[in-house]
Amino acid sequence: MDMSTVLEIVASSNPGMVRTNNEDAVLANPVRGFAVLADGMGGYNAGEVASGMATALLGSELDRAFLEREPSSEDASGKSWAQTTLVAEMARVNGAIYQASQSQPQYAGMGTTLVVAVFHDNKVTVGHIGDSRMYRLRGEDFQQITRDHSLLQEQIDAGLITAEQARHSQNKNLVTRAVGIDPEVAAEIHDHPVLPGDVYLLCSDGLNDMVEDDEIAMTLGALSANLELCAMQLIQMANDNGGRDNVSVILVKVKGDYPAKRGWLSRFLAWFK
Repeated sequence: MDMSTVLEIVASSNPGMVRTNNEDAVLANPVRGFAVLADGMGGYNAGEVASGMATALLGSELDRAFLEREPSSEDASGKSWAQTTLVAEMARVNGAIYQASQSQPQYAGMGTTLVVAVFHDNKVTVGHIGDSRMYRLRGEDFQQITRDHSLLQEQIDAGLITAEQARHSQNKNLVTRAVGIDPEVAAEIHDHPVLPGDVYLLCSDGLNDMVEDDEIAMTLGALSANLELCAMQLIQMANDNGGRDNVSVILVKVKGDYPAKRGWLSRFLAWFK
């Protein structure tokens, strides 16, 4: 299925007001129905290399995998091909970046966050590592779909600080998981049901550190009829508030249903589930 008939996707990235280079990277594949966002870290241009590797490798491998098999088809364990592929390919990307950082001194210590969304069978499979986020606007309900892999989130979960205190903490950029730092890293992967009219936002922390969630929600609500303008406005708001980091956004608007095509056997078996 050509997912561009039911999804509108806009991706945009900006260096911000303080940094000279952009260590974020974004990639969208409307036909296959997936989007990838990475926020790199490391000295000189190493973060840029890590995020670029992550989006390029994942983009090509997911395209190949979903051309080969429908994302919603199930493997022997009952998991969707989307989930199985994300687990395998995010691990492969981690290994590639780790090997590059170990073998080339100029890339020592480089890494990146990663958030990936695959739309299939009226749902979205989301994989993430680090503190780049995915949000959903459904009607007037605005929710953060991912949970940050960060020291702050762990402190909030433990009741040591409140979410409001976290907004003003100095420890905003301390992630507890990242791609390419260790030989192995666990991606967190979940499925979420999707409804026509939903708007999804993938973003680097350069947006949500600079702009409050309620302001992001208001902007999505007001401008989601024009995703290009909406993306420009979100980036402008981050920059108007200081733009201390690179800021990247991917917006996905769901224009209709997209159930998986199923053969007679799977439809028959579905009656007994």
